Amino acid sequence: MTGRAQKMSQPNGGIKCVVNTCHYYGQGDHCYADKIEVQSPNAKTSDMTDCTTFTPE
Repeated sequence: MTGRAQKMSQPNGGIKCVVNTCHYYGQGDHCYADKIEVQSPNAKTSDMTDCTTFTPE
């Protein structure tokens, strides 16, 4: 990821997030990060992926 995500004043449309312990979480399951990064190369299932944008509150 190129630099850390910034928290926006409006939700990032089209991204649903239910991780209410994340810094970028907004009420109504919105994501306020300006960008997200999801990793694991060669993942075969969603369980094998990881949101590296997650930052605890």
